[in-house]
Amino acid sequence: MRIIENAEFGGERPLYCQTGLHLKNVCIHAGESALKETADIVAEDCRFEGKYPFWCCRGFSLSNCHFTEGARAALWYSRDCSMVNSLVEAPKMFREMDGVSLTSVRLTDALETLWSCRHIDIRDVQADRGDYIFMHSSDIRIHNLTLHGNYSFQYCRNVEIRNSNLQSKDAFWESENVTVYDSVLNGEYLGWYSKNLTLVNCHIGGTQPLCYAEGLVLENCSFAEDADLAFEYSTLKASIKGSITSVKNPRSGRIEAASYGEIILDSNIKAPADCQIITL
Repeated sequence: MRIIENAEFGGERPLYCQTGLHLKNVCIHAGESALKETADIVAEDCRFEGKYPFWCCRGFSLSNCHFTEGARAALWYSRDCSMVNSLVEAPKMFREMDGVSLTSVRLTDALETLWSCRHIDIRDVQADRGDYIFMHSSDIRIHNLTLHGNYSFQYCRNVEIRNSNLQSKDAFWESENVTVYDSVLNGEYLGWYSKNLTLVNCHIGGTQPLCYAEGLVLENCSFAEDADLAFEYSTLKASIKGSITSVKNPRSGRIEAASYGEIILDSNIKAPADCQIITL
């Protein structure tokens, strides 16, 4: 592997189509596609300022790196990427990727990040301004994600999340086969139109959560006071710890809770309209 150390590059495609590079303390200045079509790249203590540095790449690991705001859309159409202990200030990172591992990474502008990616592993990550993060992605494993950003995980498939804090309006819309453990989910309209969404030991906040859902399961979950009008037209099995402000027109299944502020069953309820609502 060829070592490039204490160097600077700029302009268009300065390291195009290279294979087997070890970059140490390298700065990629303004320009485009610095490492496009590369393979087997290691980058340590590097700074990326130009657009699209890693497109169509195979096998690259980055540690202690900094992607500035100018390095937008930095990692697209690539596979087998590992990033640790790094700061990402650029939006629209990671598109059409297969094999993404992020550990101890902070994304300060995670707008439209991780779209249409597969086989994602996230650990100890903070993502801010993360509107539409993870859209259309699949096979995701997450441990300790702190997210601030709306419309997250829309149209996602096969997701497992643990010990995370998601502050996100409209999270998990039209998602399928998602399980969340020991996490806080706070935001309006959680999980609408989802299929096979399972929440275990989670705390749920925000109005009208978990409506129009199919195959919804809640185990030992709690609800904030503002989580009202829950479960409209959903089929579900729910075990709720404590009280819930209001339940509206669940379609089918079973709900158990210590108490209910209000149960709304009106003429708009949909068949089979046979959900059991139990007070423990």
